[in-house]
Amino acid sequence: MSSRTLDYPLHEQTLGNGLRVLTSPDHGAPVVAVNLWYDVGSRHEEAGRTGFAHLFEHIMFQGSAQVPTGQHIALLQAAGASVNATTWFDRTNYFETLPAGGLDLALWLEADRMGTLLDALTQESLDNQREVVKEEKRQRYDNVPYGDVMQLLNGLTFPADHPYGHTTIGSMEDLNAATLTDVQTFFRRHYLPNNAVLSIVGDVTPEDAFDRAETYFGGLAAGPVPAKPSNDPLPALSGTERAETSADVPAAAVYLAWRLPPRGTAVFDALDLACSVLGHGQTSRLHQRLVRTDELAESASASATGLIGGSSAFASARARDGVSCEQLEAALVAEVDRLATEGPTEQELRRAKAQYERHWLNELARVDSRADAFGEYATLERDPTLVNRRITDLEAVDADQIQTAVADWLRSDQRATLTYRQEPS
Repeated sequence: MSSRTLDYPLHEQTLGNGLRVLTSPDHGAPVVAVNLWYDVGSRHEEAGRTGFAHLFEHIMFQGSAQVPTGQHIALLQAAGASVNATTWFDRTNYFETLPAGGLDLALWLEADRMGTLLDALTQESLDNQREVVKEEKRQRYDNVPYGDVMQLLNGLTFPADHPYGHTTIGSMEDLNAATLTDVQTFFRRHYLPNNAVLSIVGDVTPEDAFDRAETYFGGLAAGPVPAKPSNDPLPALSGTERAETSADVPAAAVYLAWRLPPRGTAVFDALDLACSVLGHGQTSRLHQRLVRTDELAESASASATGLIGGSSAFASARARDGVSCEQLEAALVAEVDRLATEGPTEQELRRAKAQYERHWLNELARVDSRADAFGEYATLERDPTLVNRRITDLEAVDADQIQTAVADWLRSDQRATLTYRQEPS
């Protein structure tokens, strides 16, 4: 595979209040994507106040000084927009894609809630959205098969008091205890122009994008940005942490977890490619060995979670009828150990890189995903130009680096194991 460097145009300015504005013109279609990344996620929450970043993902759509409750989405959809938001450990982002003629509307709405959300936040709206989040937890975590896996793996991989020691949904006890003052304080601390990155991508010129950003956001006041949680990663797990649970699930399952170096490092890139070799698709080692050859598992996969303060990797499989969790665990460990001993083949490495390149190019082909990528790399790695160099960086990783990284970081004595047993229906 030849090395590929992309050349999406990228222009950047920082407003007087500290808001970083990125723009990338693309006149292929009369659409524009607006994407606002806030440097706040669940890792920024305090003990006893978990779930706040995700709570604001909901509250931010409930109105601001000039926008009545429920009208933020309605106004955008009436203008032909798709609109949403997501929360993760390291960040929260809000985004919309719409016809280019709606750019002023999108920017005005984002600026109004950044500057005046608290003018519209009442005890009633807080209580309403708190119930929405609790219902989401019931639907996505409590009442679905394997819905508690991430929480259980988090507890095995990171200490409870670590920034990554709780999931983004947070504790329902913490949300129930949250007062209106608590929530207002969290907003004032994190939702600042100098704690955000605004990306405008699509049918707009750089000059126009910067002028409009200044028009709508330039008057918003900056504030003191809170100290960030330490980015110093924890060392690899020591020993073999274990936990076991059971539920009425379709099949028994085994999950292995490791601590990794943070994203943005060559070692993490090597481990990310290793996870692709191990568990991405039907040509991966875990699928070939556990599903096809030995017929131990219904499915098997591996993935790496790229976080800025220390990442994690998971390998998992769901057992076929009559196969014990112990058999499944032994087979998973054997395949990881084999990759550490032998390294990937040339064909496996080419396939892993091709899978990444295909995914990356497919994402960047859309203006909404491109705006999101620029915001991601500006917020988490402080350099949005990495978007154009990402494929080149992955292409530079060789088989020896992967083998060394697996041998150093995915060792059997540095992992946690979650056994998920099947209860009778």
